[in-house]
Amino acid sequence: MTSTEPVLQHALDKERAHHDRCRDALTAMVEGAGEQVVVGEDVSASGADAEVLGYQLRSRAKALRELPEGPLFFGALRGEQGELHIGRLRISEHPAEPPLVVDWRAPVSRAFYQASARDPQGVAVRRRFGWAPGSRGDSADLTGLEDEHLGQGESRASEIVAREIERPRVGPMRDIAATIQPEQDDLVRGDLALSVCVQGAPGTGKTAVGLHRAAYLLYTHPQRVRRGGLLILGPNRTFLSYIAEVLPALGETGVRQSTLAEEIAHWPVRAVDDASAAVVKHDARMAEVLRRALYARVRPEGAGELAVPDGSYRWRMRAEELARIVRDVREEEPPYGVGRERVRARIVRCLREQAERRAGPPPNSWVRRVERARPVTACLDAVWPRVRPEEVVAELLGDAAVLASAADGLLDAAEQRALLWAVPPRSWKSARWSAADLVLLDEVAGLIEHPEGYGHVVVDEAQDLSPMECRAIARRAPFGSLTVLGDLAQGTTPWAARSWRTVLAHLGKPDAAVVELTTGFRVPRAVVGLANRLLERLDVDVPKARSLRGDGELRTREAAPDAVPAAVVDAVRDALEREGSVGVVAADADVPRVRAALDAAGIAAAGPEELGARVSLVPASVVKGLEYDQVVAVEPAAIAEAEERGPHRLYVVLTRAVSRLEVVHGKPLPF
Repeated sequence: MTSTEPVLQHALDKERAHHDRCRDALTAMVEGAGEQVVVGEDVSASGADAEVLGYQLRSRAKALRELPEGPLFFGALRGEQGELHIGRLRISEHPAEPPLVVDWRAPVSRAFYQASARDPQGVAVRRRFGWAPGSRGDSADLTGLEDEHLGQGESRASEIVAREIERPRVGPMRDIAATIQPEQDDLVRGDLALSVCVQGAPGTGKTAVGLHRAAYLLYTHPQRVRRGGLLILGPNRTFLSYIAEVLPALGETGVRQSTLAEEIAHWPVRAVDDASAAVVKHDARMAEVLRRALYARVRPEGAGELAVPDGSYRWRMRAEELARIVRDVREEEPPYGVGRERVRARIVRCLREQAERRAGPPPNSWVRRVERARPVTACLDAVWPRVRPEEVVAELLGDAAVLASAADGLLDAAEQRALLWAVPPRSWKSARWSAADLVLLDEVAGLIEHPEGYGHVVVDEAQDLSPMECRAIARRAPFGSLTVLGDLAQGTTPWAARSWRTVLAHLGKPDAAVVELTTGFRVPRAVVGLANRLLERLDVDVPKARSLRGDGELRTREAAPDAVPAAVVDAVRDALEREGSVGVVAADADVPRVRAALDAAGIAAAGPEELGARVSLVPASVVKGLEYDQVVAVEPAAIAEAEERGPHRLYVVLTRAVSRLEVVHGKPLPF
């Protein structure tokens, strides 16, 4: 059908009128939410109840006001349940009336993603809507529609979905609510109680799946998830900026999006480790080394007899009895800080029992006075001293004898030498901490006092996490669930994972299901084929990716080594003749000379943090997770040789293009 055909034109007019009605209803919902906040301020309720109600009303009003502009529905179902329009947010004219638009996360919407000609699930017709690119929600931007008659056994590939997936990538990441595929939908709607790991090949939408799963859990379990909180962990700030608009577009605001470095950044980073020290600090064995170093401070025999004055009388405890209390508490393995207070409580209980035998039950004021009595505190300091994480780590890294004792049988002599500071600071207060030290400090802090956990954590690019970083995340979700996203082939850190089972064990979720996504929707087939050639050289057991996209372009441009910058300029000029964003990706060390060549040619290239730029010059070390319509990959051999896992880094670079990849090289290609 074309837009001039009367039947299609009538259908478009009808749907545009429905969209206008939805727009009016949404405006009324926003205004009504604001009015409810005003009314709620005068509610007759207890202070706590009024506070909770006020917070809920203000949050609802704020979320509605902050909804990004755009089309209000992207699909519709007609069948056993009547006609339902599917969108990113439920819209109704009155709470008691059927909605004009059903939220894509509602159970009734699942058939939109899962129904097929073989299994219609009560759907007679599935309709998809085509909107003009960049539409802000004007009804006139509804330019087309497709009907799939599932009830009649009709099944066909959607041109609207294909166009949406393939349209140029400029600016931040978009949501995929309109294009979720059945296998992605299964992951998105997984049970909150279950943790899941997604091994996703490039272009399979694993990041989008994780974000949509977060939105689904917030919709389905609002109280449980918001009570514990939901955390999105990305590899760096550039990546978080790239994904920042997805959840708000789905109607979810107030979700914490952070990096692990920010979550544990309780101390400034002012030092840099050499490679050998960093590798040891990130090793799982350090957890036991730190535990030994901390609990070596517990000394059951550290105190003699305890005497607590009480007027003219003294309450006494023998040294043997004190040592027994400390040993009993130590065997219970509570957090270090809890253990100290548990020892105090048992000492006071023994003294209170003496007081009861002598003069009957003492008053509470007596108990509080004895708890804080100087002899009791001095005894505690001797057998279970108060300690800060900085003291433990500084002593461990600054004293060879302390390290040797804690690392005995765990770290060899060379590893211990790598850990020791060349010039120990005068005290922990003047210590200069490295990024890896923060992981150690967080481990000790978690041993002293367990942090408050989140209800659900989404971890992206998880293949790059070290065992100690995994433990830091596990402490933040001891009773919550995880969505773990990554690709073992894209692991680029020295401690990158070779097996998801190992990662999940360190994350405290050893039984989590591992699901593979191998069908790419974003990266063209030619680009995936090139990346698969490199995949064969990587030491990971992951299946080859495949792409549903037969379009796209792959080119190589060879030049003399000293002419590579000029060839890059020519490649960028060619790319600028086409639509979409251009990412120029080079080894970190080559970025300055590439930038100089682009500047000399009058081509303005932004950095990776400027997401709406037409041309971006991106160091290979930060391109992970980003996408560009066209990528100019500069000197692949230099990228592969720049670091220990350089071939993995190159695999990442080659899979950033969603339309066209041009490889510029002066050295032989490593694939």
